[in-house]
Parts: sequence; structure tokens; C-alpha cells
Amino acid sequence: MDLPEGLDWVRGSPAGRAWLTALPTWLTECTERWSLRLGPPFRYAYASLALPADLPDGTAAVLKLQYPDEESRHEADALAHWDGDGAIRLLAHDPGRRALLVERCQPGTPLHDLPPDRALDAMIGLLPRLWRPAGAPFVPLAQEAAGWIDRMPRAWERAGRPYERRLLDAALDLLDGLASSQGEQVLLNQDLHAGNVLAADSLAATRGPWLAIDPKPLTGEREFSVVPMVRGPELGHSPAVVRHRLDRLSSELGLDRERVRGWTIGHTLAWSVADDTVFPEKINVVRWLLDAN
Repeated sequence: MDLPEGLDWVRGSPAGRAWLTALPTWLTECTERWSLRLGPPFRYAYASLALPADLPDGTAAVLKLQYPDEESRHEADALAHWDGDGAIRLLAHDPGRRALLVERCQPGTPLHDLPPDRALDAMIGLLPRLWRPAGAPFVPLAQEAAGWIDRMPRAWERAGRPYERRLLDAALDLLDGLASSQGEQVLLNQDLHAGNVLAADSLAATRGPWLAIDPKPLTGEREFSVVPMVRGPELGHSPAVVRHRLDRLSSELGLDRERVRGWTIGHTLAWSVADDTVFPEKINVVRWLLDAN
């Protein structure tokens, strides 16, 4: 099977190799079940095999076969909860194969192709549509934060202490305090960066022009929802632009700036080491936000 290079990492574990072995069969079964005509895989995939698909009635869709990670387990539930308001619509779901059939954004231009402040304008308009009250089956942010607090010191030691102890101590303290003092719980997407919002011009009159894709859902307070946009490099990566995004998103969405800042520090450092790989750009974001308010 012609896999995108972004999926090469799955070959490094027994679970990943088992998933790759099953993919051809699942792809054939889903194609037959939903009577799809498939195109070649999207090349930018990193956590799923995604292919453009056309349904018999001409509907333009995307078939996704997810790598079975925990963060995306309830993606289909989140899309169903939003029901197309601010996000792509779920058309069909096969839980056993972790297969989703979703509508296709056309032209599908990513939000980061806009000038940075226009992209922030679009995100400020989109996010309130996604803040819907939610409970089960989504994992609470407080539970996730407890997991980050538990694993961060071990990951830091295992990776050879790749950043200053002061960063770790600050992130742990912030996560502990924030998790236990949250506001209203709404449905969140912990991966809502500017590459996961696409143009849907054909739906602009009723639902567009920008829709979220690929949610990694949680339930928690609104302040956490802008973390991926604040820290993400898609709209620029420097102390000034990170702080600018923090200020604009917090102010114009009516969020508590210090809680947004704290969640960004904690979550970014928690994901700065993954499977012993260190991501220096994430560590830099933490330094920039800690060293200047």
C-alpha cells in the first residue's frame, strides 16, 4: 500500500505494524460497504490513512482509517455532537475498524494560508460555535491533566533532562491549579491548530466558510480551547507572535488570559517529549510564555 511518509512512524511498534497489516483489508471492506470511489491518499496524514471518496450520489467525502490512539478515539462522537456546526459532518462510522466517512471540504485550503491576523479573525468567529456543553463519552480535561502531571517527570528524566527543571516545576504547578479550578465544561478539541481548519466555500452560505477537522476531543473549560492556536507554528513562531496570539484570542473571545497562558505552558511542555523524541520548538514556546507576561 502506498502510505504517506507521515505515517512511517507507525512501523516502529508491534501495534503499528499490526494496524498496517490490517489496513488493506479494512480499506477494501469500507469501500464495498459504503460503495465508494476512492482517490489516492492525502499526503499530509500523520495519524490516519485518509483518502478522497465519492459516494454513489456524487457526495464528496473523505474516508479515514484511524491509527488506534486514545486521543482520537472519540472523534466520531465529537463530530456527531457538533452535527456540522463549525466542523465537518460525520456521514458514517465503523467503530470496529476505526473508520470514519466524513464530508470533504472544498477547496480545502488550510487556515494557515491566510495572513496571520485574518486567520485569527476566522478562528475567533469559529470557536464559539464549537463550545457546546458535553459529558460522556469524552475524557475530562482534568483527567488528562492528571496524566500529563504523572508522566512529565519520567519523560523528562528518560529524555536526558532536555530542558531546565524550572520549566517542569512551573508546568506541573500550573496544571495542578488549573485542573481543579475550571469554569463551565464544554466540548474541546486539543488539536485545533491552523492546519486543522479548512475552507469549505461550497458551504459558506449556511455553515462555512471555515470548518474544523480531525478533532482530538476533551471536555473542559473554554480557556483550553485556544492552546493549539497560541503555541502552533503554523501562523509564525517567535516570542512576539506567540504572545500576540495569546493576547488577541484571550481578549476577543472573552477568556481569562492567565488561564490560557497557564494551559498553554502546561499542555505544550507535556507534549514536548514523545516516545523519547524531544521537540525544541515546543520548549521554546514554554520559555517565551514563562519569561514574559
